[in-house]
Amino acid sequence: MRVSSPILFLVVVLAWGLTWYAIRLQLGALPIEVEVFWRFVLATALLSLALAASGRLRAVPWRLHGWMALLGLTLFSTNFLLIYRSETWLPSGVASVVFSMATVLTAFNRWWLLGQRPTIRVLTGALLGVVGVALLFGVDAGPHRSGMLIGVALALGGTMFFSLGNLVSARIAVTGTDLPNAVLRGMGWGAAALALVMLFEHDRFAIVPTLPWLGSLAYLAVIGSVVGFLAYLSLALRIGADRAAYATVLSPVVALLVSSLFETYRWTPGAILGLALVLLGNVVIFARLPRHSRLRSPWTLLSGRAKHSRP
Repeated sequence: MRVSSPILFLVVVLAWGLTWYAIRLQLGALPIEVEVFWRFVLATALLSLALAASGRLRAVPWRLHGWMALLGLTLFSTNFLLIYRSETWLPSGVASVVFSMATVLTAFNRWWLLGQRPTIRVLTGALLGVVGVALLFGVDAGPHRSGMLIGVALALGGTMFFSLGNLVSARIAVTGTDLPNAVLRGMGWGAAALALVMLFEHDRFAIVPTLPWLGSLAYLAVIGSVVGFLAYLSLALRIGADRAAYATVLSPVVALLVSSLFETYRWTPGAILGLALVLLGNVVIFARLPRHSRLRSPWTLLSGRAKHSRP
């Protein structure tokens, strides 16, 4: 049965919006690298089964596995280690808003590494986003300001690695490797890197046999890492990555609502204004343009359709 595009869009927004609180439920029981390791071990196994069952599992030449390993280090390990740790300092909803700056960081990384200068629209969106994030954690943080600064720095670090991973994925797309199989290998290499960290740190490959921990792990692996991503991919193929990217604009709203219900996050005038500016900055960047100057989101890189696009 074919799922409609609006349903796919809703699935992505909810799946990724709820992911941030699920991360919160994982924290504290085990070292963070152990929790992220189990997430991607399970996600790799499930994605392998899904691709095999659908006949889409493909071999990847060994000469490309260096790029796959780099994809795993950036998109499926280091970035999540920093994001998870940021949530020990920040409400999960605020961390999700910081992560929405991935579009801006990807544009600037393409400028810095590839010499592709961002447009005025990207610069305008970046300015709005930076001011918005500053308002989110700076106006009403009070005595917790220093802790929130640490959290924001960690979240930005994780987002930076994510944006670098987008550039790696663009390089992989040039080789003709399809996205699901590249993601599968990237997840596998990311899990392997985390296993090495665990061995170095003398961490045990343990799990926590409680319903909240196991339930949040299942959600992060199944819904956050497999269902949400594949739904996004299907949506991007149907309506274009630039339009589908609005899901990444709305998912922080869901995350903040959940954070206000189940955590200590409280809405204030400064926070509302900050969120509005961050969302506006993303809309400015994602807005559809005439064909000759259309902007591409970082997820366009992941879909392998941006070989000749500009930020």
